[in-house]
Amino acid sequence: MDIKKLLLGKPLKSSEIENEKMPVWKALPILSSDALSSVAYGTEQILLELATVGVVAFSFSLPVALAIILLISILILSYRQVIQAYPQGGGAYMVAKENLGMMWGRLAGVSLLIDYTLTVAVSISAGVMAITSAFPSTVPYIVPMSIALICLMVIMNLRGTSESGTIFSLPTYIFIGSMLLLIGKGSFDILTGANHAVHAVAMPSVVPSGLTLFVLLKAFSSGCSAVTGIEAISNAVPNFKNPSTKNAKLTLLTLGILLAIIFGGVTILSLAYGIHPDPKGHTSVLSMITEQAFGRGIFYFITQIATMLILTLAANTSFNGFPILASIMAQDKNLPRMFANRGDRLAYNYGIIALGILSSLLIILFNGKTDLLIPLYAIGVFLSFTLAQTGLVRKWLREKPKKWMLLAATNGMGALVTFLVLMIFCMTKFLEGAWIIIIVTPAFLWLITRIYSHYEHVANELRLDLSIPIPQKESLIIVPVAGIHRVVASTITHAKTLSPNVVAFYVAFSEEDAIRMEKKWEEWNPEVRLVSFVSRYRTVTKPLIAFIERINNHVHEKQMVIVLLPQFIPKKTWHRLLHNQSAFWIRSKLLARQDVIIATVPYHLHS
Repeated sequence: MDIKKLLLGKPLKSSEIENEKMPVWKALPILSSDALSSVAYGTEQILLELATVGVVAFSFSLPVALAIILLISILILSYRQVIQAYPQGGGAYMVAKENLGMMWGRLAGVSLLIDYTLTVAVSISAGVMAITSAFPSTVPYIVPMSIALICLMVIMNLRGTSESGTIFSLPTYIFIGSMLLLIGKGSFDILTGANHAVHAVAMPSVVPSGLTLFVLLKAFSSGCSAVTGIEAISNAVPNFKNPSTKNAKLTLLTLGILLAIIFGGVTILSLAYGIHPDPKGHTSVLSMITEQAFGRGIFYFITQIATMLILTLAANTSFNGFPILASIMAQDKNLPRMFANRGDRLAYNYGIIALGILSSLLIILFNGKTDLLIPLYAIGVFLSFTLAQTGLVRKWLREKPKKWMLLAATNGMGALVTFLVLMIFCMTKFLEGAWIIIIVTPAFLWLITRIYSHYEHVANELRLDLSIPIPQKESLIIVPVAGIHRVVASTITHAKTLSPNVVAFYVAFSEEDAIRMEKKWEEWNPEVRLVSFVSRYRTVTKPLIAFIERINNHVHEKQMVIVLLPQFIPKKTWHRLLHNQSAFWIRSKLLARQDVIIATVPYHLHS
């Protein structure tokens, strides 16, 4: 049975790509799960920062959450304009590239690729944390469970967007339903006082001792993890069913409304139920809120499983965004061209596999701990936010479309706000790990600049002037032989069809061996001259290279040297380890030379 077909499904025709495009109901779980899932740890990250001051500071989580919801609103409005202006996809990368220049586009692209990788690591580790919250005995297996989930995501996405979206949509909608039901139950408890654990929730009026602006900014930057993932929809506009622009904007608006309700609701309930975050990180704030609202019954476990699934599916947003962005960047020569190719199931296989490997390495490196990964998170996405908004401002100022002043003002405000958030992130999270991203981002930017330069040099070197005729050259063919057998006979027969100038070259390890071979060759008489060389140091490649150089010193410009290597192919794969080692070394040495062409004549064995 074909294992590849079993795991990934049968190949799809290129004409079936329209069937892989997403309607709104499928796009929401595929492209919005990252942002939606962040409510599972966004409030918790705010409380953890405020906990350094004390429980009295927890009431400030409400104004911090409101500021984040305002930021979400600004980004939703801004990215609706990105979708409208760039329906071909690419999001921040396309906006920055076309309006600020290729270098800024590369910076936006690199920032997003790093953020997508971190999103997978953070989401998977947070999803596994939901499991350890419900089943503490699983704590020692955090890393293996995380890597297993990443492998599952890779396989599902290699099967194609349509199939993965259908499978993953149900858990997302269960999570949304669970969160809305939780907020509804919590609101009922607050309004009626039915739950005796409920506390009064109000905006803070007194600043407690020790709560500095720096602490508030750290809480705000940690909570801003809730806004990552918004950009994924603008990157994937071409993957929506027609009308793609309208459907993408509707999906983005739906996401914004759900984010505001769920994130704000969870923050209010954390205050109402008097939740304190677990400093050890084994039990999540959302788990404690759910237990307070419903007890540790069936709904608690449904919510925990749904949370684990949505956090895992948040990685699926990256598994859609990363390959699409990588393919667009590869088409612009900023990444290896293989990333632009679709696989058998019309998915960008190289991007999916690369993301799986990179995120697994992060999980192993940081031992699957969400709190260690969070400080690295969101810097890249806010940098891309800032570049996208700045690029749009420049676009409106240059093109001056209808209502261009309003558009420029909206994006200008978005650029200013996201830049300030970026600066807050860099300052407040620098010592906690943000310095890694600040170093890694320029390093990757330098790397893709080198990739682009390489492709440009290759293109210039390969460019052909169609007005110049192809030069006519004669060929001198050298056939290295190790004896007289059918493989050699087949190769010489083929060589004689290509050129009348054929020479067989034999390396002997003794004078007697050379004389014996020359006699057998004369007896066989294939009408090809044999040149034998005695190698006193038992090497084959050096005499052959010396012979080629001697020939090249005497041939004229219109003659080229071709080395035709005989090679037999065994029927069983493992048999290949037992043969053709000399051919391998000859080929590896000659490939580095510019004065010779290497070709192989295969002879297939039947046993």
